[in-house]
Amino acid sequence: MDYQKLIDAPTWAFIARTESFYPPETASYSIDRQREVYNRMCRAFFQGYPPGVTAHDRVIGGVPCRVYPGAGPAQVLYLHGGGLVVGGLDSHDDVCAEIRARTGLTVVSADYRLAPENLHPAAFDDVCAVALALEGPLVLAGDSSGGNLAAAASHALRGRIRLLGQVLIYPGLGGDIDRGSFIAHAHAPMLTRADLIFYKDINHSGPAPLDDPTVAPLNDPDFSGLPPTLTVSAECDPEADDARDYAEKVRAAGGLAHTSCAMGLVHGYLRARTTVPKAAASFTLIVETIAAFAHGTWPFEE
Repeated sequence: MDYQKLIDAPTWAFIARTESFYPPETASYSIDRQREVYNRMCRAFFQGYPPGVTAHDRVIGGVPCRVYPGAGPAQVLYLHGGGLVVGGLDSHDDVCAEIRARTGLTVVSADYRLAPENLHPAAFDDVCAVALALEGPLVLAGDSSGGNLAAAASHALRGRIRLLGQVLIYPGLGGDIDRGSFIAHAHAPMLTRADLIFYKDINHSGPAPLDDPTVAPLNDPDFSGLPPTLTVSAECDPEADDARDYAEKVRAAGGLAHTSCAMGLVHGYLRARTTVPKAAASFTLIVETIAAFAHGTWPFEE
């Protein structure tokens, strides 16, 4: 794959800055060191809060959360990425603050338990506990492994609470790592197939059970009754096909789903939303879709 042609100069600058804090071999580090490196990198990209946005921490459903108060009644439950191993309330603090500013909605970020100290279904259970405590109406959103958790919760909670929509940002949903984008982009900048193999089983006491929809929502035999869905992928990402395939399954089951591939972008590009025009455009799509779902409208013409 010729990434020199696929990726533009602003995105290469973002990749270089990221790797200056977060080397490509980070997945080989100890868990504690991975978290230190990830937290330092996220802090380097921290944009602060937009004017008028505040936040406070509270426990919801037994789970530590950060709440960015806005208008109701719909709320956004945001689930951070990090391979279910790294990340927390601070890693995506400014992303959540900006979603709050641009949508006007209350945003809740969940500090779900991380692996390997807490194996599956700990993170999944935490997300469901928060969603049930918030009661709805809710829009679920998340990036990377947070997108996985958002989808898994949507599948598990459909019919139990009022889910207005889900927005899955470069999610890993349990696709076949021996085909498609997993092979074509096995050596992509920012995330490689080898990284995914490292993280795949770390949340389990053995091989990840990919027939379990709480682990791999893409493999759920039942896609009926899911909320309106936006899946967003990065072109230069081994997980790109998961977003497309998931949206296709929602539509095949009679649901509303739209998928958008951010051409020339890489996994983790939310942190590039202020420096890379393509990332800014994708983030605008994300926040506008969250707002539309919260107001019960479908913003796409299929």
